[in-house]
Amino acid sequence: MTQAAHLPDRAWLYNPAVAVDRAARAAAEARQAELTKPPGALGRLEALAVDFAGWQGRPVPVIDRIGLAIFAGDHGVAARGVSAFPQSVTAQMIANFAGGGAAVAVLAGRCGADMQIVNLGTVSPTAHVPGVINHDLAPGTADFTQGPAMAEATLVAALSAGAEAVAPEASLFVGGDMGIANTTSAAAIYAALTDRDGAAVVGRGTGVDDTGLAAKQAAVDIGLARHAPAWAGLEAPEATWAVLRCLGGLEIAALVGAYIAAAQRRVPVVVDGFIASVAALAAVRLNPSVADWLVYGHRSAEAGHAQVLTDLNARPLLDLDMRLGEGSGAMMAVPVIQNALALHAGMATFAETGLT
Repeated sequence: MTQAAHLPDRAWLYNPAVAVDRAARAAAEARQAELTKPPGALGRLEALAVDFAGWQGRPVPVIDRIGLAIFAGDHGVAARGVSAFPQSVTAQMIANFAGGGAAVAVLAGRCGADMQIVNLGTVSPTAHVPGVINHDLAPGTADFTQGPAMAEATLVAALSAGAEAVAPEASLFVGGDMGIANTTSAAAIYAALTDRDGAAVVGRGTGVDDTGLAAKQAAVDIGLARHAPAWAGLEAPEATWAVLRCLGGLEIAALVGAYIAAAQRRVPVVVDGFIASVAALAAVRLNPSVADWLVYGHRSAEAGHAQVLTDLNARPLLDLDMRLGEGSGAMMAVPVIQNALALHAGMATFAETGLT
């Protein structure tokens, strides 16, 4: 019996995802073969339609409700000079999301997505901002170079908050992230999960200069050296749990919980950039069955993202040199998916047209 089995408050994380409907996939593949086009002419759009058929359990899938949750949280490691912006920007951007001024809010409006803004815990409170779901788990995480990023109970709460943001009736889920210094936390998590060092995974994030980049690399290496004994020798789920607890962040944990819950509720996920992909890797390490429910929206320009995608055996739909986060790259990919399903449903078959 594993350590996880003794902890009912997080036992849900290890429940297997819903199995993909193979019969629906086969029926969708058969329909693709009958559409008025050469076989394979629509490339990956055909595969997307087949994938969604398997996820939805019907040969002609539809997207009628898109769930979007932007998870926010601050990071104590910001005190190490790892970001080009102060922590107050996190709360300011939360207000910008709520006011509709952020990039992801514009894209959500164009796609008709139901957008939630979920604040797990920031230095500057956002209780006064209309439309924000405030969990207030902590005023951000602790500086992981000095100690664990969060307590175990806080990690449980962050994962659960992520799960709460996934509507079972959604056709698609997108998770975004916001938090000054969160690329540092994500890089540290990624390095720990894959046995790399700071130099191999750290990028410039919000645009730090060479001094800031060196500070980020040093912070990651200090955090790894301090906390490595917490996960040394453990199997993947327990090791991943220790990594998330020690290195943060609150919004990254919420993404992990959301991805696992989505797969358990038969809701496919479009994964965003570097931070979201690190969360996806952690989710798959905790619960390998989640991997079957993930689509990767884009390849971020952030250093390390290409490596994460390779580790996940993932092929992103887009490559636009974006590195904004927020879920913006994933939302850019949503119309591609919508068009793939529209073609699958709307194109005529050879039998309908009399073409041979």
